[in-house]
Amino acid sequence: MNKNVHTFIGCDAEYTESKMVIFGAPYDSTTSFRPGTRFASTAIRNESFGIETYSPYQDKDLEDINVFDAGDIELPFGNTSKTLDMLGDTVRQIVDDGKFPLMIGGEHSITAGPVKVMLEKYPDLHIIQFDAHTDLRDEYLGVKESHASVIKRCWDMLGDGRIFQFGIRSGQREEFEWAKEHTHLQKFNFDGLEDVIEQLKGKPVYFTLDLDVLDPSEFPGTGTPEAGGVRFMELLRAIEKISVLNIVAADMNELCPLYDQSGQSTALACKLLREIMLYFYK
Repeated sequence: MNKNVHTFIGCDAEYTESKMVIFGAPYDSTTSFRPGTRFASTAIRNESFGIETYSPYQDKDLEDINVFDAGDIELPFGNTSKTLDMLGDTVRQIVDDGKFPLMIGGEHSITAGPVKVMLEKYPDLHIIQFDAHTDLRDEYLGVKESHASVIKRCWDMLGDGRIFQFGIRSGQREEFEWAKEHTHLQKFNFDGLEDVIEQLKGKPVYFTLDLDVLDPSEFPGTGTPEAGGVRFMELLRAIEKISVLNIVAADMNELCPLYDQSGQSTALACKLLREIMLYFYK
């Protein structure tokens, strides 16, 4: 891999010396409401220089670790299946080289590609999802590889009892009913997270963060804002808690910078990405 010229602040290590690789997945072809998440990874890199590499929350610094920014993957808009394969191939290379993959979306449908590859490497893979939406439709407008059905596609691969959903506050009645039998779904908040952490200790975990889990008052820049979300510090504490687990890969998605001209949402996403890198870096 070649180093991206335009990197996230502090993520300019060489590939060979890095233990973590971040890359952008600028794809939003199945967005069901407001498009624009394809611009998120570029906006995050631009605005990252408005924050520091140092985290006062953790007393850690990006300058003290080796992170490689691989830039954005050039994806074929309109072809979700090929996109997922390409993202999976990228993650496979990163993992085969003994590094931690951290993907920046993009819409949430992109999660299915890396999950498929990580499941090949870790047959006992589990998923923790922070999100406002269930994402458990079997299809949306006849499309199965949709951001509205991504967790259902992950369930197709993992099966019952291996997907843990938190912060959920939107979805069809049928999705909530289905979840009662097939996933662990916690509505509205992170209650019960400690019990899940105890259950998952020692198991490989894929973490997917849909930023619309945040309340729109703090994070308006997303394609499908949902009132009643969690606050930044609640989310940060929840990420800190799960960092004790064996997180083997992660993604952060659904920032739509065009819908927040103040830049507040992008700045928040930058800060979260910094904290995630520092929490998950082994």
